[in-house]
Amino acid sequence: MVNGETASLGMSADPETDEILVDGALLHLPTRQTYIVLNKPRGYVTTLRDDRGRPTVAELVTDAGGRLYPVGRLDMDSEGLLILTNDGAAANALMHPSHQVDKLYTVFVQGKDIPGSIAKLRAMDTLEGEPISPAHVTLIERKGDGAEIQITIHEGKNRQIRRMCKASGLHVSRLIRIAEGPVLLGDLPLGKWRRMTKDEISFLKNCSN
Repeated sequence: MVNGETASLGMSADPETDEILVDGALLHLPTRQTYIVLNKPRGYVTTLRDDRGRPTVAELVTDAGGRLYPVGRLDMDSEGLLILTNDGAAANALMHPSHQVDKLYTVFVQGKDIPGSIAKLRAMDTLEGEPISPAHVTLIERKGDGAEIQITIHEGKNRQIRRMCKASGLHVSRLIRIAEGPVLLGDLPLGKWRRMTKDEISFLKNCSN
């Protein structure tokens, strides 16, 4: 049956828009799994829709095909690498703390004592009374009371790096995620997306095995 009418030889139907029944059962086609990387700009929330009318990352990937879900989050003021997929098992596995997937961020900060603050960041094992794993912190460049640093963490607590920096006496002026495991942001333009490579997809799927 197609839309309530008995199908005949040669009839065409679109499984995306038509109701197709076979022996009374609704026909479901397998969902094509899609994996992409987005370079999220500032000002976009990491959700599919927002009750407050703010721009969402979903608006940036409408041409990627299908309904894709963000893997993890980047807060509205942060930018950089964001994985989106319709493979729920792989997404949940990647976000699970047991896999301890490294996430690398470039962070631009200001502070009165840059060396001292970096030392505090490296030694930090609690955040607002909650235990955290030590971060790997590298000073890339220092200019006066400002600096570019790189921070690697494998946890995904809410606004974790911003909170860590604040507790260490640093103000974050810009935060960019540039890698998640072997998945790299590279030279992907801001606001654009690309399909994940076979190796990147293999990494994602291995997390769920």
